[in-house]
Amino acid sequence: MILAEQFTALDNLLHSTRHYWQCTAFDFDQLPWPELEQPLTLLSDQQVADLDSNQDALYQFFSPYIPVVNNLATLCYLPQASTTRSEYPFWISNGIKGRKFAQLQDFVCALGQESQLPVLEWCAGKGHLGRMLAFNRAPSVHSIELQQHLCEQGQQSALQQGLAMHFSQADVLKDDVTEYFQQAQHAVALHACGALHQTFMSNAASAQTQKISLSPCCYHLFTPNDYQAMSDAGKRSQLQLTHRDLKLALQETVTAPSRVDKVRKTEVQWRLGFDALRKSLSSEQNYVSVPSVNKAIFSDSFKAFCAWAAEKKALDIPQGIDYESFLKKGEMRKKVTERIELVRHVFRRAIEVWLVLDRALYLQQQGYQVSVQTFCEKQLTPRNILIQATVKDRKEM
Repeated sequence: MILAEQFTALDNLLHSTRHYWQCTAFDFDQLPWPELEQPLTLLSDQQVADLDSNQDALYQFFSPYIPVVNNLATLCYLPQASTTRSEYPFWISNGIKGRKFAQLQDFVCALGQESQLPVLEWCAGKGHLGRMLAFNRAPSVHSIELQQHLCEQGQQSALQQGLAMHFSQADVLKDDVTEYFQQAQHAVALHACGALHQTFMSNAASAQTQKISLSPCCYHLFTPNDYQAMSDAGKRSQLQLTHRDLKLALQETVTAPSRVDKVRKTEVQWRLGFDALRKSLSSEQNYVSVPSVNKAIFSDSFKAFCAWAAEKKALDIPQGIDYESFLKKGEMRKKVTERIELVRHVFRRAIEVWLVLDRALYLQQQGYQVSVQTFCEKQLTPRNILIQATVKDRKEM
């Protein structure tokens, strides 16, 4: 299936099923889909967690109830790039955690045969990716990074290791960065977020940079709440995506440590319990969020959390409140919320692939030959999609 056909088929499916995924779970006290109430209610909490961690199992479970789910595995399929990892000396991996280093190895491997093009490394951090490319005989690497101290640390490492790298400090969303992009160049960006990778793409395309390789991440960051499609096909779509929808694309995660998962579940229960308390004391019956807070608060008591949240929402809590009853209401709503989220998560990869294809089609419009693949296993990172683009020969255009 060519990219344009894959995009159109996904677009139609997502539009027809938007009542399943384009909603906010916290807004509901009960399941909003009568046809799913029985199968979802019969699931234990552990079964919900197990399904949520396995996308193929999610498709299989929901396909009898939402028939178009049968098409999702095919429409979300992306071929896997070669991942035969190269060996690196210990000093290349020094300071890089194991999973991150494995991601970098697979990303570099997926870029293909050694290129003689100079490299532009976007949102480089300390330049870990650039150092690996320089070690692999890239003639030079120019690393662009916002934080000056990371530029300095990366430059020092490159000098110590004798690698052909230099760093430039820049705020790529505010500064004029056009001078960094050249035609005879390979521009790379691993997990640049939202507008950071969109700016990277548009500048590289404007310069007709010969080769572009990127793995997008955090599609909602630094962007307007209403998604602005990049490709003509995306602009014609009837989908109206917001930050909430873009965040859904990121909700497939590697298994969190049990302690982190326990805190997260406590937080959801307490927030929903406080919301039930707030509704009992006010005329506002829609869910109202409270600000983010240091997770240490969830090691205290539910009563203390309610006092903090009430202060943030200018709510007076009278004496004699039965906090235990509202905590139980929070637990019941958490069960509903988790099952609504499970339904929404059926479509999380589809939304991400839709967003990636929007970017791929944009690059095709700019005169590039484009491929979309996965570069590593999900266990290393669910953000494992690689877009590669090479300028077409002018005779082909």
